[in-house]
Amino acid sequence: MTSRTRETGPRSSPREWGGTDLAATTAGARPAPTHPRPTTSLSLGKRVRAWLTAHPTALDAALAVGVLAAMVAGAFVDPHAEHGAKWGARTPSALSFALMVPAAAVLIARRRAPLAVLAATCALTLAELATGDPRAPVAMSAVIALYTVASTTDRPTTWRVGLLTMTVLTGTAMLAGPLPWYDQENIGIFAWTGMAAAAGDAVRSRRDFVHAIRERAERAERTREEEARRRVAEERLRIARDLHDVVAHHIALVNVQAGVAAHVMDKRPDQAKEALAHVREASRSALGELRATVGLLRQSGDPEAPTEPAPGLVRLDELVGTFRSAGLAVEVVRADEGVTLPAAVDLAAYRVIQEALTNVHKHAGETAKAEVSVVRVGPNVEITVLDDGAGQTKKDAEGEAADGGGHGLLGMRERATALGGTLTTGPRYGGGFRVHAILPLTTRTTAVQAARP
Repeated sequence: MTSRTRETGPRSSPREWGGTDLAATTAGARPAPTHPRPTTSLSLGKRVRAWLTAHPTALDAALAVGVLAAMVAGAFVDPHAEHGAKWGARTPSALSFALMVPAAAVLIARRRAPLAVLAATCALTLAELATGDPRAPVAMSAVIALYTVASTTDRPTTWRVGLLTMTVLTGTAMLAGPLPWYDQENIGIFAWTGMAAAAGDAVRSRRDFVHAIRERAERAERTREEEARRRVAEERLRIARDLHDVVAHHIALVNVQAGVAAHVMDKRPDQAKEALAHVREASRSALGELRATVGLLRQSGDPEAPTEPAPGLVRLDELVGTFRSAGLAVEVVRADEGVTLPAAVDLAAYRVIQEALTNVHKHAGETAKAEVSVVRVGPNVEITVLDDGAGQTKKDAEGEAADGGGHGLLGMRERATALGGTLTTGPRYGGGFRVHAILPLTTRTTAVQAARP
C-alpha cells in the first residue's frame, strides 16, 4: 500500500491558474458567477443627470407637466379666504384651463426659442389677468420663460427684456385686473419676474466663469506641453551639437592619421608608427571629452560624473598642438591677453576654432596652412580662422562636394547666434576658406546676472 506524503509549505490557489476554480471545473460544476457591484444611489443619480443632459427636450417636457400641475393646483386655492389660503374654495373656469394648458405646453420649446416662448407666455398671462376673478396662476409660465431668456442671453439683453416684462405684466395687473392696484398679488408678479431675471443672469454668469476657467486651464496645459516639446527639442539640439564638437574633431584626426599610416606602412614604417601614435592619442582625447560630456547629462550627485571644467581658450595651445602634430601648419595670433571671457563665450570660441581647424585639416589638403586670430574689438571678441587651401586638388574638391556638408558649420552658427553673435563663412579670393565669428563679451545670461543686486 502506497503511502501518500502530505505536502508542506504554501499552496497556490486554484484561482491563480487562469482565474478560474480548477476544482469546480474538474468536478463539472460551473464557475461561480461574479456578482456586479451594487449600483449606489450616487451612481444612479449621475446616470439620470447624464441622460437628462443628453435629452434636454425630455427634461423640458417633464418641466412643462410639473408647471401645469402646479398651475392647476394653484387655481383651486383661494388666497383671500377668511382664515388664509384655502384649498377647494374656488373652481377655475374652462377659460382658465384653456390658458393654462398652452402656457405650460409652450415651455417644451424654451431652449430652442426662448424669446418666442417668453412672448407667448406673456400674452397668455395678459389674457388671464384681464379675465377677472378668480385668477389662475398662468404667470408662473412667464416667470420660467423669463429665467430661460436670462440664462441664455447677455446681461444687457436680460435686463432690457426683464424690465419690459416686469413693467407690462405688473402694469396690466394693476390697471386692468379686478383687484386693487396695491394688492399683494400684483406686487408678487413684479417680485417673481425680477427674481427670475436675476437668477437666470447669475446662472449664466457662473456658467461663463466656469467655461473661462476650463478654457484657461486647457490653454495652460497646451502651453505647458508646447513648452516641454520645445525644451526637449532644444536639449536634443544642444546634445547633438556638443557630441559633434567633441567627437568630430578627434575622429577627423583619427581618419586622416589612419589613412597616412595605411599609405606609408610598407615604405616608411617609422612614419606609420608615428601616425598610429597620433591615432591613439586622438582616440584617448575623444573618449575623455565624450565621457565628460556624457557625465554632464547625468543626474546631479552621481559620483562617476566628471567635474572637469569645459574647454576654453586656455587650452588653445593644446588644441593647436594636436593639429600641428598631425601635420597641419597653424599660426596663432592673440590680442586678447588679460581679457576674462564669460564661460559660454569661452566655450563657444574654443569650439569654433576647433571645428574650423578640423575642416581645414579635412578639406584644405596636406600642405595647407591655417591662421587663427583672437582679437577683442570693443564689446566683442572676434575669432578668425583662415586657410590657403594650397593642398587641395581638383579631385579633392570634387570628392568634398560629393560627400556633402556635415553639421559643423551649422553648429558653429547656432553657438554664435545663441550668444547674440554672428558667424560668417565662405571661400577666400585666390583660394582657401575663411571663418569669422563675432561673439559679444556680455551675453544674455551675464547681462541678467549683472543687473541683479
